[in-house]
Amino acid sequence: MEPTIETPATEPRDADAGGVGGIHHVTAIATDPQRNVDFYTGVLGLRMVKRSVNMDDPGTHHFYYGDESGRPGTILTFFPWPLARRGSRGTGQATVTAFAVPEGSLGWWLARLEAHGVPHDDPGPRFDEEALAFLDPDGLKLELVTEPGAAGREPWAAGPVPGRYAVRGFHSVTLTVDDGAPTAELLTGGMGMAAAGEQGERLRFAASGGGAGDPGTLVDVVADPSLGRGRVAAGTVHHVAWRVPGDREELELREALIGRGLGPTPVIDRHYFRSVYFREPGGVLFEIATDPPGFTVDEPVAELGSALRLPPWLEPQRARIEAALPPIEVPAPAAAAEEEHGR
Repeated sequence: MEPTIETPATEPRDADAGGVGGIHHVTAIATDPQRNVDFYTGVLGLRMVKRSVNMDDPGTHHFYYGDESGRPGTILTFFPWPLARRGSRGTGQATVTAFAVPEGSLGWWLARLEAHGVPHDDPGPRFDEEALAFLDPDGLKLELVTEPGAAGREPWAAGPVPGRYAVRGFHSVTLTVDDGAPTAELLTGGMGMAAAGEQGERLRFAASGGGAGDPGTLVDVVADPSLGRGRVAAGTVHHVAWRVPGDREELELREALIGRGLGPTPVIDRHYFRSVYFREPGGVLFEIATDPPGFTVDEPVAELGSALRLPPWLEPQRARIEAALPPIEVPAPAAAAEEEHGR
């Protein structure tokens, strides 16, 4: 078990104080680890930022995909359990994970998904953007959304997708719940987000972000009790992590969550960040994660994802852990070919 961190006493504070800067990472469940690597590094063109293990189950890989340096707001992670049964989407889950792409790029992406046999819908409008929904090999629902500010963020230049089309981190997540009001109240009153739009049953909220133009500052809430409760297993999101600048802000937010009766965990050291977990009123598992120390704490940017990295408390078990993990191959970074696809 990874270490918890002593939670020092903090001054009493209002339960509605504090806030998050947007998405830190999203963690989902997969089955075949090599198929997962091939899809996210090959088809979507994300970088393997970190190869580690599930710190609660060290016999399982933990893959982190993102941009060149693994900035918060770009990281999609997976626990690949080869024998996991298929989950089902429903209430109490983050049902869609959306990536931001530059405006005008969906024609290229549509052709790419078709060329790789990826199940997808036709692009369609949402608010003032356009979204293309598709499924990964385990049935995880993803979207590519044209975001006006996406082109201003640097893509990973050494991936297989040409830079002008490449993913620019997260756009948003969609939370599906039975009743949207309690979730909306937590997002605005407890987590410092602001209402940003309404379209039918879809409510949109925006975080302040850690800086101008940061990715992953949006969350949509959809109330649909007709779906029934989702089952978290392969092809579903395990949890959504929200970013805070550091330990002080995390402790303050934890105190606020205690004041709301949400029962957050103690602070847990995840080596690359420190975490607090709780379930929001609609049942979705949330994490509060610190921006530091980041993924370069144990390897430089140029070598991210090149080898299995373990936190210090698991290093004594390295030989046993490596023997239990299925072998995988991660493609070496290479400059993207300027493929041209479009409508």
